Amino acid sequence: MNAPVNATPVPSIASPVRLWEDGFAADPRAYYEILRAQGPVGWAELAPGIFAYVVVDRRAALDLLHDSEIWSHDPRPWEATVAEDSPVLGMMRWRPNTLFADGQSHIRYRQTLVDAFSLVEPHDLRERVHRAADILVGRFGPRGRADLVSDFCRPLMGLIFNNLFGLPDSESDRLTDSMAQMIEGSERSAQAEVEYGRYVLELIAAKMARRGDDLTSWLLDHPLNLTPEEVTWQVFLTLGAGHEPTANLVSNALSRILGNPAYYTTLTSGSRPVMDAVVEVLRFETPLANYGIHYARRPLSFHGVWIQAAVPVVVSYGALAYFAEKESRSTHRTNDASHLSWSAGPHACPVKQHTLLIATEAIERLTQWLPDLSPVLPRERLTWRPGPFHRSLTAFPVQFTARTPDQARIPEQSGDLG
Repeated sequence: MNAPVNATPVPSIASPVRLWEDGFAADPRAYYEILRAQGPVGWAELAPGIFAYVVVDRRAALDLLHDSEIWSHDPRPWEATVAEDSPVLGMMRWRPNTLFADGQSHIRYRQTLVDAFSLVEPHDLRERVHRAADILVGRFGPRGRADLVSDFCRPLMGLIFNNLFGLPDSESDRLTDSMAQMIEGSERSAQAEVEYGRYVLELIAAKMARRGDDLTSWLLDHPLNLTPEEVTWQVFLTLGAGHEPTANLVSNALSRILGNPAYYTTLTSGSRPVMDAVVEVLRFETPLANYGIHYARRPLSFHGVWIQAAVPVVVSYGALAYFAEKESRSTHRTNDASHLSWSAGPHACPVKQHTLLIATEAIERLTQWLPDLSPVLPRERLTWRPGPFHRSLTAFPVQFTARTPDQARIPEQSGDLG
């Protein structure tokens, strides 16, 4: 193996900020302040010995995201310098799909995803969310208490996405468990990547043998003729990108809503839409805190920092959100379209409307079932999962009046989604 090109910090940037340590999860804003003190582009460690530039300035982020001539999404030159057991490889390893492709390959892969998701009708997706929520609340509703992270948000996405891609409910826990561990960038991430890969391979094999009315089958039959391997990696990407960040979006929004009783009342009374709370999270506490990884095609000066080729350049959506919130408090600006949680440029999220529908419908359905949800702990005492990439609650315990399906104000829960 060659000596890692990013094994030591470059002289032009201060000591690396450790985004992998527990302190970052507990107080990311302090770390963003340190990065911002370095300038528009800071220097960080994503894992021990894995260094990256981190963009914490909005203008710099937009310049990066919109310039495909200077920047590439292909990590292979960097990946060749990294140990195979690195905990961040699960999130950064090259695969033949839209996230890691440039140029015409990216356009081809992206088009297949746009076309496949266009076949998912909003009313159908809404029904899938409702049915999944009904199943889960039907399980914990009679207890009068729940952890909304482990009992609702994560398994909800497992049920929804597992079903959208064509497997029965019995397989959804495999998806949920492997995704949760892989995104953390911990020592368990490598094994989680293997488990998740096995899940995807079995899904592809099932659909190769027998098509269905699902996203996997539509990708396999797309007129752009993706190979089975390409479909495998498209599914690998899309399931992961849909599951964990959307679960975190819902849990982050619920913690903000329930942590503010006056806010919660405006939502449950209908005087304020749930979409407001979801957009607030996207603006100020985005669930995918650091990602949008690029690589300079050649060494260059970028916003006053000398960038080496083949070293990750990470967009800190979390830092951008934090500094946007600071600015909004001081200037009273309320531009809901200002956030970059969907990224920007040619690699911007192609299915953001589906994500917004899932998140808002999940919250509305839950609060219809359990209108008196109350957090057990104040929000400042909640804990957050470690990891450089996400903003994700460890747990969110709540209590409520116990309810069984026959007591609900909404139709009785449905059965298996498969």
